[in-house]
Amino acid sequence: MDTDNRINSWQPPALADPARYLKLTENPWFNLLVDLQDIITRGTAAFWKKRGIGTVHLPVTTGSISSPNGLGSDSMPVRIQMDGHETYLADSMQFHLELCCRMKPQGVYYLMPSFRGEDWDTTHLCQFMHSEVEINGGLHDAMALAESYIRSLCNAILAEQAEPVLNAAGGLSHLEELASGKLELKEITFDKAADLLREKPGLIQSTKYGRHLTREGERELIKTIGPFVWVTKWDHGVVPFYQALDKDGHKALNADLLFGCGEVIGCGERHVDHLATLEAMQAHGINPELYEWYTNMKQQCPKRTAGFGMGVERFLMWVLNHDDIRDLQILPRRNGFELTP
Repeated sequence: MDTDNRINSWQPPALADPARYLKLTENPWFNLLVDLQDIITRGTAAFWKKRGIGTVHLPVTTGSISSPNGLGSDSMPVRIQMDGHETYLADSMQFHLELCCRMKPQGVYYLMPSFRGEDWDTTHLCQFMHSEVEINGGLHDAMALAESYIRSLCNAILAEQAEPVLNAAGGLSHLEELASGKLELKEITFDKAADLLREKPGLIQSTKYGRHLTREGERELIKTIGPFVWVTKWDHGVVPFYQALDKDGHKALNADLLFGCGEVIGCGERHVDHLATLEAMQAHGINPELYEWYTNMKQQCPKRTAGFGMGVERFLMWVLNHDDIRDLQILPRRNGFELTP
């Protein structure tokens, strides 16, 4: 296939074009995007129905942000005023899924918008579609479900939109390889990943609380290890307080799945009871009064749960072999800007 012709014929209208929305209906990129969003929605519902896991309808406002301004926060919350009261737009509704998981022990999921306070860039959106689930079980149970989930979505896309995706992405082998189930998703601990990357500057960011992978570090691991890499057991100081600790009490029971642009799925096991949660809040500098309902829930109904969240646009960015996530929104949204419609 002529790559230049593919890019020219499937190029989205420029983000800065004020008449961009008038060009959507005749642009093949956005017609495909509508179809892929439909497949994600139907495929997600079908996947969880087979496993006895139901959906819940949750609000987009919350007083309990899950990426607070404490240790381990990698995002800014979006604070709003409603009738004189301060609240937040949902950065994730994981805490609420944990509550619903106590009513539906087999697990619950949702597919809904999440909001972040940082500005957008080529791999990050201010408002994105979030596919999240919480189940009864541990970290590796959630990781196994995440792998099955993205394989099932690939199969659905290949069954319904193979030719348009071929035209947009320039190939289908990445989808076919994952959908086949033959591709091994590699797994590496953060410590081993840090050792692997330590010779190259700019790939690991160190703070007094622990170490992060930069986006460049994520991509280097993908390049070095394979197209799909689980990075597990991060330093607990750099992950949000709600992630449980391993048996040694030093590493988080969490995992990020890297592919495409970098992290696409975040996965973790939660603290079972309120005492472990309160201890983690203290270590992360979080005011427990802000999460009193959450710790009360864990005190009244301690439970081992785990879950994962996938950014839908990042997944579709990989599907379409595209380099700018902002083109994965039919109607762009950027904090601080008025956008039409």
